Amino acid sequence: MANSNKQELWDPVVRSETRSDGSILVWTEEELAAYPRCITERFMHWAATTPNRVWMAERTVSRDIEEITYAEAARKIRAIASVLVARNLSPEKPLLILSGNSIAHALMALAAQHVGVPSAALAPAYSQSGGDYLKFRDVVRQLTPGMIFADNASVFAPAIEAVIDQDVPVVSVEGHVSGRENIRFDDLTSAAPSAQMEAEHAKVGPDTVAKFLFTSGTTGSPKAVIQTQRMICSNPQMDAQCYLFMNDEPPTVVDWAPWNHTASGNRVFHIVIYFGGTYYIDDGRPTPKDIGRTIENLREFSPTWYFNVPLGYQMLLDAMETDLQLRDTFFAKLKMLFYAGAGMSQSVWDRLTRVAQEMIPGGVPLCTGFGATETGPSALLWHRKEDRAGNLGVPLPGVIFMLVPDGDKLEGRVKGPSVTPGYWRNTKLTTEAFDEEGFYRFGDAFRFVEDGNAAAGFYFDGRVAENFKLASGTWVAVGPLRARLADDLKGLATDTVIAGEGHNELGALVLPDWAALKTLAGDRSLKGEALLNHPAVRRVTTERLQDHANRATGSASRVMRVMFIDVPLSFDKGEVTDKGSINQRAVLRNRADLVDCLWSDDPRVISLGSLR
Repeated sequence: MANSNKQELWDPVVRSETRSDGSILVWTEEELAAYPRCITERFMHWAATTPNRVWMAERTVSRDIEEITYAEAARKIRAIASVLVARNLSPEKPLLILSGNSIAHALMALAAQHVGVPSAALAPAYSQSGGDYLKFRDVVRQLTPGMIFADNASVFAPAIEAVIDQDVPVVSVEGHVSGRENIRFDDLTSAAPSAQMEAEHAKVGPDTVAKFLFTSGTTGSPKAVIQTQRMICSNPQMDAQCYLFMNDEPPTVVDWAPWNHTASGNRVFHIVIYFGGTYYIDDGRPTPKDIGRTIENLREFSPTWYFNVPLGYQMLLDAMETDLQLRDTFFAKLKMLFYAGAGMSQSVWDRLTRVAQEMIPGGVPLCTGFGATETGPSALLWHRKEDRAGNLGVPLPGVIFMLVPDGDKLEGRVKGPSVTPGYWRNTKLTTEAFDEEGFYRFGDAFRFVEDGNAAAGFYFDGRVAENFKLASGTWVAVGPLRARLADDLKGLATDTVIAGEGHNELGALVLPDWAALKTLAGDRSLKGEALLNHPAVRRVTTERLQDHANRATGSASRVMRVMFIDVPLSFDKGEVTDKGSINQRAVLRNRADLVDCLWSDDPRVISLGSLR
């Protein structure tokens, strides 16, 4: 069946006001419509009205597809919730989830929310890093969990045994942890719904804590960000008023991103429930090892609303050049493409929009937005087709966006129903995160797409704390420069890390796109330093770096020397999150020796001009 390509979108009236102190308030005229008191209220609505619709599906070990309908999931949610109530779980004794995305994971989390018990899904790396489990210990100390869920308990047994008290039971689909109570997941789903469960569900309201999401902890200990029912229900209602077509057709998503992050764990997960759609769990990832599974899933299931990080899109585009079935299935029902997690280079943007236009008359919107774990996640969202990457959009209904002068930058702050009340058991961090008017401080700078015209949207202008000065005293806006350099290297880099504080000129550590470099070298067998030092790689990198420098407007926007990073970034050292976002400061700190090499005669450095 041909793609009807109906994409009815929002046309907001954007207002702004400049105060006497130079701060700028921006909001949209449309008010936020009513939303449910809790997300499982919406789930139960679909279980009653579309009981046989598939809510979620996943691959089994044999690669078969296992599905669950809204009606069957609702029955299991109420059964599990009855057990959680009987075992006295509460915000003080929440549910700790250690596994990746799965149907069982989703049912456990929703069952807990159904009766006002928060859950906290952790990146599996926290409890599988070995050693002293420092981050895992810190998380457990903050939460004091009353129950643990793991799809396969045996995988997480060493961490559980080392860190968590023996009186905390473990629920699992398979596996076992010695020395404590082990509960079979199937036993929970077969429990009888209780009157006590129904009573606890009736108490759940907008301010009930739904879950805790931990920030990546790249600048210190992981922080437990409180997610209320108000946050997770108001955000998809904002989507309903922005992407109007989603109200007419239940979305189908095929998504790999981890639920321990706000992008997928809140936005994608709750969009499906809010609109009564279907969620196919993609067991792949945008890595050379796992992208094959994503391709397998997208060759079989057609999304209507698709989310990925820029690197994921780049890998899919590479595959689509030869895999016609992937192209056909992926675009068969597609209405929208959405990216987040990192800035998208213009070269990837152009490739993606070109392929979309080839497959669908007129193409589809390719959009992004801006938010944080603390904003549930969306605060800004774009809603029109664009020719350029990077427009973060305008405030969603119910959101007030404030820009506060900070030197030559505008620091962004936000207030609205999707903003967290704070950090769990940490009054000091909560106080520091908000200003005296109650606006949450992003710590990020923004600039107008069109000077003074808030309706045209905003660009990201770097982390305020990331920016630094050259020896000349000139400020360097790190965020935009990272994206620009990756852009100017034209596919050779997946990301960059900018260095040069106190120097006369800028350098960068560059994460290579290994596939692109192998193509450039004409030898697929090359790897590591042999590939990075190949004459063709060095020659083309130098040419593109020179073009970048020629287009720059000054020393603060011109990178003069680069070095490819051969050793992958480390999650345990805080250099990268499990969704692929890079922490600039952590990389510079952990790889100080490589940074110093940028201003030396090290043969690995590709430099323009003489050393200074």
